[in-house]
Amino acid sequence: MSSSKKLVIFDLDGVLVDACDWHRDALNESLFEVSNTSINEKEHVSTFNGIPTRKKLEILIGQKRVKESELERIYNLKQEKTIQIIQKKAQKRKEKIELITELKRRGFVVACFTNSIRETANLMLSKTGVLDLFELVVTNQDVSSPKPSPEGYIKVMKHFGIQKEETWIIEDSPKGIEAAEASGAQVIVVKNPDDVNLSLIERIV
Repeated sequence: MSSSKKLVIFDLDGVLVDACDWHRDALNESLFEVSNTSINEKEHVSTFNGIPTRKKLEILIGQKRVKESELERIYNLKQEKTIQIIQKKAQKRKEKIELITELKRRGFVVACFTNSIRETANLMLSKTGVLDLFELVVTNQDVSSPKPSPEGYIKVMKHFGIQKEETWIIEDSPKGIEAAEASGAQVIVVKNPDDVNLSLIERIV
């Protein structure tokens, strides 16, 4: 692909979909059911936000709050609960469709890299109405090191043959921002999905 192409890579949770609470609720329900523990708001923000479920469970095992033998049961239960919550709460977001459509109209390549697994990522993107607008979706199952490693972002740039100087990454969480900055691309930080609308184009163009 020509080096004159420009690329925008979106994070998913907290950027395109307000799903951070969905993941936390699904995990906390599963943790309480199996191990009688949960992650409070303070530690969610300081330690757990933006990292994959398995990594969260490894931290909890290290803290002796979860037994190693319980990991798979909690993990599978959490994924089931996440899918149930997405089915119930995710909805079409007109402003996201407009933004991505306008970026493509202006010649940008658009992609998504998320620390979610593919099943939940595709379901969220589909319910939001943007799945078919992306030229590539990379999940934590497509990389050996999830965020805060920049591996996924670098993988997307290499896939399209687009340089980091011609790439913008939209992120919200500390781990995601760390990954984006480490990739060398230009980083746009948003507070939440409400910031992700047509006005964002002014920060990119």
